[in-house]
Amino acid sequence: MPSRAEPLDPSLPNDTLLATARRVLQTEADALAHLAAHMPEDFSAAVARILASKGRVIVSGIGKSGHIGRKIAATLASTGTPAQFVHPAEASHGDLGMVTPADICLLISNSGETAELRDLVYHSQRFSIPVIGISSRPESTLMAAADYRLTLPALPEACSIGMAPTTSTTLTLGLGDALAVALMEERHFLPEDFRIYHPGGKLGAQMTRVGDMMHRGESLPVIDVESGMNDVLLTMTSKGFGIAGLTRDGVLVGVITDGDLRRNMEGLMQRPALDVANKTPVTVGPDMLAPEALALVNDRKISALLVVDAQNRPLGVLHVHDFLRAGVM
Repeated sequence: MPSRAEPLDPSLPNDTLLATARRVLQTEADALAHLAAHMPEDFSAAVARILASKGRVIVSGIGKSGHIGRKIAATLASTGTPAQFVHPAEASHGDLGMVTPADICLLISNSGETAELRDLVYHSQRFSIPVIGISSRPESTLMAAADYRLTLPALPEACSIGMAPTTSTTLTLGLGDALAVALMEERHFLPEDFRIYHPGGKLGAQMTRVGDMMHRGESLPVIDVESGMNDVLLTMTSKGFGIAGLTRDGVLVGVITDGDLRRNMEGLMQRPALDVANKTPVTVGPDMLAPEALALVNDRKISALLVVDAQNRPLGVLHVHDFLRAGVM
């Protein structure tokens, strides 16, 4: 096997390879467009039934259908619809106990004749568990047993021999995404709900709100507006944010930053704090998304900002380093 550092064989027909890639993608794109224009008749009813279910969506399939089924289950679960993938072979050896009468089964088989799904179908019939079938053959055994039939259009596979699951798996995945998004919109799934299921990684960081990140309590660099500049400097230094908020009766009336100090060096220590302060400082509310707050910090070229409530009372403080630590980039 050639190493990754070796150059590509110049004899490879690059134009032919690109033409193949484009043909595959176009075939699958056309299939998705066809599906969008000819949605399965039971789609809306299946969505309504899942919404009415008090249990989970049990997704199952084998081979390529199983791989797609795992992704569909994961997408459902992360967007507000409880779901679990159950391998059909394992189901026949005890995992049927995972499927309860409160659940609803989503069974995937392009041919509709997958023998491994048989026990899941029988179990569903025995305990009156609704079944949603996904197949390209409406007269198949699976679709005959299903309560809701999501029939895929019988379109050519994208591979040159017409046998490798390509178009069919793309259609199944697309239909699964359509189900998940329809369900999340009907559930009025909000960004804050999304963050509950995605607390880690980049997605979780993008859904973080200012109130979740801010320093509060004793960390707040605020001081009464009548305090002298000595106290202002002590507050800026001891709190470590390079900023001091001035308050009157608990309400923010100005902010002093390192830049304000440099601009007012002459007679600084004898001046009233409010004379040195910016009386219209940049502030944010606790419900603002962290990426929005970071954009504000970058746009205004500041390193820290105060978080205030609707009455302009300081609640917390954020430093640019807090965004970096939280992975908000």
